[in-house]
Amino acid sequence: MIIARNDESKPAKGWYSELVHPELPFIGFANQGINERHYHRELYEVYLVAKGSGTIIVDDTPITLHAGDVIVVEPGEVHTFVENTPDYFHFVLHCPPIGDDKVVVL
Repeated sequence: MIIARNDESKPAKGWYSELVHPELPFIGFANQGINERHYHRELYEVYLVAKGSGTIIVDDTPITLHAGDVIVVEPGEVHTFVENTPDYFHFVLHCPPIGDDKVVVL
């Protein structure tokens, strides 16, 4: 068994380094949406909203996500978060776990 716990001392956004394993996707979290337009060359980015709501823009289409929603952003789709409620929290999976796959769009 491998376990990682989130606590108040962690930053607003990060990765569970305890869960890095070749058989698993990279697993991260955020308690706010980060407004940074980007895409991934090869990996799928899966967002699982646990609390609150937030708005993500995918290829210029705004989508409001609520607790319980899941969105899969495919390789090449430009995306960013633009707003969220104060209680917002999501998990994010990078599938497959590829480092340095992110391309920032200015």
